[in-house]
Amino acid sequence: MEYNARPTLSPTPSPPKARRNARSTGGAGGANSEKNRTAATVRLRLEVPGGEYRDAPFEIIVQAHRPNEPEAYFDVSDVWNEDKEKFGSRGRIDTTLGVGMAAAAWAPLRRLLEADVPDRLELADAEVGELLDGAAERLENSGVTVIWDPALDHSLDAKVVVGTTGGLSQSVPDVFDDSALQGFSWQLSLDGMPLTPEETGALVRSGRPVAWIRDKWVLVPPIQAQRALKPDLKPLTAIDALSVALTGSTVVDGRTVEVRASGWVAALREQITGNDQSDAIQPPEALQATLREYQVEGLRWLHRMTSLGLGGCLADDMGLGKTVMLIALHLHRKQNPKTAGPTLVVCPASLLGNWEREIHRFAPEEKVRRYHGGGRTLSGVEDGFVLTTYGTMRLDADHFETVRWGLLVADEAQHVKNPRSAGAKALRTIPARSRVALTGTPVENNLSELWAILDWTTPGLLGTHASFRKKWADPIEIEAKEKTTKLLSKLVRPFLLRRRKSDPGIAPELPPKTITDQPVGLTDEQIKLYEKAVKENMVQIRTSDGINRRGLVLKLLTSLKQICNHPAQYLKEESGPLAERSGKLELLDELLDTILAEDGAVLVFTQYVAMAKLLKRHLDEREIENQLLHGGTAVNQREKMVDRFQQGEVKVFLLSLKAAGTGLNLTRADHVIHFDRWWNPAVEEQATDRAHRIGQTRPVQVHRLIAEGTIEDRIASIHETKRELADAIVSSGESALTELSNEDLADLVELRNAG
Repeated sequence: MEYNARPTLSPTPSPPKARRNARSTGGAGGANSEKNRTAATVRLRLEVPGGEYRDAPFEIIVQAHRPNEPEAYFDVSDVWNEDKEKFGSRGRIDTTLGVGMAAAAWAPLRRLLEADVPDRLELADAEVGELLDGAAERLENSGVTVIWDPALDHSLDAKVVVGTTGGLSQSVPDVFDDSALQGFSWQLSLDGMPLTPEETGALVRSGRPVAWIRDKWVLVPPIQAQRALKPDLKPLTAIDALSVALTGSTVVDGRTVEVRASGWVAALREQITGNDQSDAIQPPEALQATLREYQVEGLRWLHRMTSLGLGGCLADDMGLGKTVMLIALHLHRKQNPKTAGPTLVVCPASLLGNWEREIHRFAPEEKVRRYHGGGRTLSGVEDGFVLTTYGTMRLDADHFETVRWGLLVADEAQHVKNPRSAGAKALRTIPARSRVALTGTPVENNLSELWAILDWTTPGLLGTHASFRKKWADPIEIEAKEKTTKLLSKLVRPFLLRRRKSDPGIAPELPPKTITDQPVGLTDEQIKLYEKAVKENMVQIRTSDGINRRGLVLKLLTSLKQICNHPAQYLKEESGPLAERSGKLELLDELLDTILAEDGAVLVFTQYVAMAKLLKRHLDEREIENQLLHGGTAVNQREKMVDRFQQGEVKVFLLSLKAAGTGLNLTRADHVIHFDRWWNPAVEEQATDRAHRIGQTRPVQVHRLIAEGTIEDRIASIHETKRELADAIVSSGESALTELSNEDLADLVELRNAG
């Protein structure tokens, strides 16, 4: 009898040239018969004669096609002795060659070549197991189709099941206690339905590559039989169990397998992924604000994560109202004695005033205490808000440990992205029921920063830093593995909420933002300094290696960027003329004249405090009222400067990118000027968001000054690539450029089209 074969997975091999040149056999087939002949490709049919699968051995039945009937297959035993018009020596040769090709893919088939007629082969059960465990696939890949008896069921499958029965814990220690292990075991299924214990027992007792289950014979690969015999795997900690449940897969014995969550783990996964909306809270009545829909969703996400004791990172774009969402969360938690307690907010010094104003505005009944400066104390703290800076927190970490905080908030959490820093270590010592990180840039330079933030909010989720680098960061950053990126995204998505202003339905009332790159030429003085710096530094770089070379490269990059700004910055001049020496300064003057003539207000960002001071001196000389905020500006002075600008008393605000690029609300500005470029576009975007945020009523014009033909031109092109990488949770800083070859580095810094 003949079975209908599955489609061949690989193309039929071309016949050897010797056969193509064979002489025509004439007769009824004639020339056309010879023209249509191709080499016989064998296929293999597996069955037990008479269907006695309980104890009879499997056999391979070899099939081949007649040379002039390439589409039809016949049992070799039926056609082997046919005359040359049907099969003949030509068919026998082709069949033998086809069997030889199959034997090259699977050695047991060599026994067929020893037989007078290679028509059938009896198999031991272990050999059938080999076919089920990969040999059949190798045969298919070599062009040899394997056909199983259609009466046999192929649907036996196995998943890893993680989780045990029990209620969903509300306690942080229960979630992260390493002794609270979760079951981790194989579960076999047939047609997608899990096997019962009785069915699994029948499979094990069979001892054969087939078993009688659900009134049919089922093929049982050895690996599935082993999983049925020993289903239990090493138990997982609760956080590891949650991790594999979120990604939906894990690696067992070198193989990626699907994971199904059950019991406690399944319930927790449903809650943190938002699929369980049984407790969709509303904004608290005490909140003196009407939240937008996306802010309500943010509040619900924060409540969901903190009520489970898991924590999370709110990474919305700057200006979307993260502060008011946290205030609403505090007010909601206050209503429940199990979650009520004081909220500690750790933030940069420049944001203390903003937090205090926002709390008084949206929650006027709440107590607010600044723990900063002389005479600070935590005495009597039982509720409300306590605001402190990262510097103060680092110095007084032991004082904060004396209070049982209901909620601990790290605002601009990228400040503790280095887990080895004193600030990051101090932050980890502060006890709190739940932790929330706020940042617009969860990844600035590399994925280790994401690990540092989430390992603080949700300890253990991503494993140790070393294991995270090996499992996730290196495959994504170095090997650019898209599958790994998607899996990491699935794992962190429930713990990191990120919305962009450009997302549909997010802040539709925001006015447009226009970004313009403003190319400027270098002055003759700048050209000479630039070319000299490249020439002298490249000589040293070419003869250096290791850490010395990296230091020299960073020095060169910094020097060139300073020259592009102004010769006085590079030469460290504290006095002397500034005008007519820098193309950027000339363009800045033109832009400011136009903006001020139109009654506009402008933020001017530079990454260098020294350059900001030069700009202030220049504007003072031009009698243009301005003010400068940088890292050394006192906290109370910063707040006064922000108020003056917002009230329209000063229209030109010079700002250090690092000190003022985050947190400030400067919606009076309708123009933003980036005097120099930063390596990471996300940092520039955060700075721009000081003006383009909720509360802005006018279109915002962004001007990015770029020195033509210089390294800044190359930075601008790198920015586009970096934006794509950052969107995939990957980015790199200027340190990556220190690894460039001498030739690539020379190409990067070369001055082009100058003069």
